[in-house]
Amino acid sequence: MRDPETPLAISTGDPGGVGPEIALRVALRARMTDRLVLFGDAHWLCARALTLGAPSSVLRAFTPGAPFALAPGELGVADAGVAYRESACEHRATARGGQAQLAALDRAIDAALSGRVRGLVTAPMSKAAVNLSGAAFSGHTEHLARRCGLADDAVTMLFLGPKLRTGLVTTHVSIVCAPAEITEARVLRTILHTGEALRRIAPDRPLVLAVAGLNPHAGEAGLFGDEEPRVLVPAIARARERPPFQDGAIELRGPIGAETAFRQAAAGQFAGVVAMLHDQATIASKLLDWGQAVNVTWGLPFVRTSVDHGVAYDAAASGKAESDGMAAALAMAQRLTAD
Repeated sequence: MRDPETPLAISTGDPGGVGPEIALRVALRARMTDRLVLFGDAHWLCARALTLGAPSSVLRAFTPGAPFALAPGELGVADAGVAYRESACEHRATARGGQAQLAALDRAIDAALSGRVRGLVTAPMSKAAVNLSGAAFSGHTEHLARRCGLADDAVTMLFLGPKLRTGLVTTHVSIVCAPAEITEARVLRTILHTGEALRRIAPDRPLVLAVAGLNPHAGEAGLFGDEEPRVLVPAIARARERPPFQDGAIELRGPIGAETAFRQAAAGQFAGVVAMLHDQATIASKLLDWGQAVNVTWGLPFVRTSVDHGVAYDAAASGKAESDGMAAALAMAQRLTAD
């Protein structure tokens, strides 16, 4: 059982986007029922919290390395060392905004690796902004893996929503290069991670997991490509020999044409789908569960969840940021760290 006094971390994302605003709004609502620490510009976040009606007495700022001792109802704010003052007013990708959001993420990761927080919820970041700051960054998933000493393909990007749950074999890679990245080992890893996640969130239900094909109609018996018989079928066979499939806790089917797999999953016939390509999964997820799906990185030494949308500079500029996605990400992190 996890220590209930160990807080969850929330990295606040791109200061020019909606991240800091939605993180603050959700954290202020949730502070009475959970201990939370926001990572970013502590001065800016505390000032903004006051304008949102938070009493100054509930805000507790922490210096780097300090233990996160929070009383019930308090909201922690950990300074990441890069100010938001200018970048919060620039609703576009900027180098200083990229530096600020990466610093917030890295401080939160450090806290998770040291056990000072029990999990991490991330607000959206701009890949373009981080790269403008001089750091190579292709996304949260890969960065988290590397910071944890893992290979990029040792972890799995999942989207867990009320209507669809899907795991991705490949993530941020060119569509031209993706087929070469779909190896038996990566398909196996994604099947196992997706199965583990499904069993965690639905421990007592009989479940069926589908594996989508890469090619139209799952290759049509080799007419449209050989990845299904050459890569997917052996990976599925190996997965059936491993838990949670070996003991019958989850039935594994596939490869199935992606259009069929996602349609049947939407109809409730499958508990989840393993997708070969980023957009194969995310188009379905965002059509079915927009604002409610949670991006989960599986395979890390700690729980990490995030929203299923981007920085939304236009919404930040207009003051019309919606926080439902952040609330869903926080709820999923609480669920996955409950025991």
